[in-house]
Amino acid sequence: MERRDLLSATILAVLLAACSATATAAKTATSLRHEPRRAVSASASAAVSSSSCDVYRGTWAADESYPLYDAASCPFVRKEFDCRRNGRPDTAYLKYRWQPSPPCSLPRFDGRRLLRTWRGKTVAFVGDSLVANQYESLLCMLHAAAPGARTNASWESGSITVRFEDYGVTLVYYLSHYLVDLAGDKAGRTVLKIDAVDEGRKWLAADVLVFGSWRWWARKSWDYIQDGSTVVPDMDRTQAFTKGLQAWARWVDANLLRTTTKVFFQGYSPSHLNGQEWGAPPGKTCSGETQPVSGAAAYYRGQPNLQDAIVRRVLAGMSKPVQLLDITFMSQLRKDGHTTKYSGGSGSPGTDCTHWCVAGVPDTWNTLLYYSVLTAGNSLRS
Repeated sequence: MERRDLLSATILAVLLAACSATATAAKTATSLRHEPRRAVSASASAAVSSSSCDVYRGTWAADESYPLYDAASCPFVRKEFDCRRNGRPDTAYLKYRWQPSPPCSLPRFDGRRLLRTWRGKTVAFVGDSLVANQYESLLCMLHAAAPGARTNASWESGSITVRFEDYGVTLVYYLSHYLVDLAGDKAGRTVLKIDAVDEGRKWLAADVLVFGSWRWWARKSWDYIQDGSTVVPDMDRTQAFTKGLQAWARWVDANLLRTTTKVFFQGYSPSHLNGQEWGAPPGKTCSGETQPVSGAAAYYRGQPNLQDAIVRRVLAGMSKPVQLLDITFMSQLRKDGHTTKYSGGSGSPGTDCTHWCVAGVPDTWNTLLYYSVLTAGNSLRS
């Protein structure tokens, strides 16, 4: 079995198929501006609040020098994310670059520089399959930047580890749908412990942590929920998400406050199941979409996302600096970027409007992560 197929099969064994949805984008030369977002906190939005630049406000610009890599040459992307391998014929979705509004700009991703910056460190991604989407994108970006670098990959139930030996950089993915404990009881039932993060012990070795969670809170994968001494069969999912995220925040503050560990949180990754949100007829989804959204005003009409608001509120109350990777708006504009029917036969054909093609939109998320790591809150200007 080829290396990439072996990794694909392994990841597939620990990741359950997630919901379908699509992402958003902007037409060439069309200015798709993001309304200024409220800062989460001094620590969580340093790259925005410490200067006049908000790298999350801007446009999608066509750029023929993209994509940054060919997924066919990447041994780390699983088949379910490799749209080109699965027969997607169009390529325009690969050729967009996020351009912050003037006078700000994003540096072009430099994987060798990032590897040097992270030399000797461990970087861990913790969350659901959308976090895995970003993790695999970053592996491909680094591999393309340093194609001759020696790498070793290993995996076990619930985790994947890839080490760039020449730089001493280890990148780990930990599967955690909820960021709180999902465990079995003595009767063989599954319990979601929304006040416990015992699984976090294995995250403590990381020097950089990227967390993310939301999608799995919408589905019931437990027999009951435990909150302290209270046990219930279920609860309002938004309430459960809030409680779980607050428990995660307490864990971060208790375990990482006095450390040098850098912590990021992946913002809400949008789905595109309802075409009316971008002006399409009823019943339209991301399936068959090959162009970004043509105008920002047509999408969500400025309405805040509830989960995004919860994340911002929780991060604002934390003692440990946590930077929000505010990917929501720019991703909302990329209805053309989802795997849809090009997911290698996983799930129902044409229905995955949640996950993203790799190469694709997650590469921009990682460029923003790169920007945040290198600038430490200082904006880069043209």
